[in-house]
Amino acid sequence: MAVPKRRTSKSRRDKRRAHFKLKSPNLAECPQCHELKKPHQVCLNCGYYKGREVVEV
Repeated sequence: MAVPKRRTSKSRRDKRRAHFKLKSPNLAECPQCHELKKPHQVCLNCGYYKGREVVEV
């Protein structure tokens, strides 16, 4: 079996994890009320999705 000969240092470990971070969510403008919302989701402000009311707000 492959076993590491030396312990991985903290700096080498952290360099590998440098790109492992949270990304800010993409937001799109609602065509009805012009609030920011997640794409492909019902607008939480007005309840519309794809031009028709889905949820009563």
